Amino acid sequence: MDKICSIHTTFLNRQLHGGLCPATKHISLITTDKRRTGSGQTVLCSLVTPKTMNTRTLIERQVPREVSMPAKFGMFGGNFVPETLITSLKKLEAEFIYALQDTEFQEELATALRDYVGRETPLYFAQGLTNYYKNKDGEGAEIYLKREDLNHCGAHKMNNAVAQTMIAKRMGLKSVVAATGAGQHGVATAAACAKLSLSCTVFMGSDDMEKQSSNVLLMKLFGAQVKPVERSFKEASSEAIREWASNLETSYYLTGTAVGPHPCPSMVCEFQSVIGKETRRQAMEKWGGKPDVLIACIGSGSNAMGLFHEFIEDEDVRLIGVEAAGFGLDSGKHAATLSKGEVGVYHGAMSYLLEDEEGQIIRPHSIAVGLEYPGVSPQLSFLKDTERAEFYSATDKEAVDAYLRLCRLEGIIPSLEAAHALAYLDKVCPTLPNATKVIVNCSGRGDKDAGMVLDHRLEIN
Repeated sequence: MDKICSIHTTFLNRQLHGGLCPATKHISLITTDKRRTGSGQTVLCSLVTPKTMNTRTLIERQVPREVSMPAKFGMFGGNFVPETLITSLKKLEAEFIYALQDTEFQEELATALRDYVGRETPLYFAQGLTNYYKNKDGEGAEIYLKREDLNHCGAHKMNNAVAQTMIAKRMGLKSVVAATGAGQHGVATAAACAKLSLSCTVFMGSDDMEKQSSNVLLMKLFGAQVKPVERSFKEASSEAIREWASNLETSYYLTGTAVGPHPCPSMVCEFQSVIGKETRRQAMEKWGGKPDVLIACIGSGSNAMGLFHEFIEDEDVRLIGVEAAGFGLDSGKHAATLSKGEVGVYHGAMSYLLEDEEGQIIRPHSIAVGLEYPGVSPQLSFLKDTERAEFYSATDKEAVDAYLRLCRLEGIIPSLEAAHALAYLDKVCPTLPNATKVIVNCSGRGDKDAGMVLDHRLEIN
């Protein structure tokens, strides 16, 4: 168990050798493998402090670049990849660790998050939604939205994309390869590459390109080459990895999902953790305490881990993830990996997967293209097994209803992905005490989905 720990998961740190630095509220990783560190050093690795947006990493002592971070969360994660990729992944890990220590990188990232991405994003009190869920006595939960939809390019994906393109630039790589489902990660990556003068190739499923044609156009406007792959996101991801593997010396694989071989899930989690850190500070400013309930949609897990990460050690804060139930959990057409999946290995890491009795991957389904992935974050897999987080699901119809509800009650257009989290309010709000503070991660903007929502409504009416 000595090597199974995480710089991102404080809940896991308590079970192992790490701890939470009480003075700074930053996560510490204490490595006891002396072959790697020489003396068992402590590294404080968190990009954003709770009180400011000055994203400077605190370093207890200088750590050599060859130091590695643990690759697993319990039994989940790891590097199940061909030997030819190991060296490149180790280089990426070393550069990531080094960037976390580098003041120049942190200052550059802080500036980009503020001036380019548009952080911090508001914690918005949804008065109309709050009133909608009040009971006959006028009591109910107080509902807030973390407005990641207001980021540049309309989603949380930019937090990670801008940071990783900066790392690619530092590594001297000229081209970036990515895969996208709903197109939000593709758009964010294309924009960040344009900003840093990097060439960009985005692989996207042909089905998804048809559904999300507006995002395809945006990627092309930013100068990206968009390559169609038959079917959907899981096939696009496989093709992107193959493309990267054939050009390891010149290209950078920029994952927007918290999946894949180590260190990819850890990098995405770290760069998205700004969401939860801002949320903690904003909650303290608004009502002088922590939230009671956090809700996020789950595809692969990037937005959920971004919100949850900061609160994992706060066991009085409920963490609720909402997956895509599609046509229903018993229909065979859903993307509810944590609810219905089994443990397996896919795209280089161990996690929960949707697979058949022969271990073959089942094609997922959701009206929200960004939730159509057959695997899930190893961090979330671990939180499921330790029962630290709760996982539920919402059907296509429930998500569409929630999408329209937010439009009409708040004048805010959520992505269909985020609408799954909003849909769960129907079930959880009646169970909550009066004035419970609930925060839903509005992870993306839903302009891209408006046509699909209206078509879906016409089909069922």
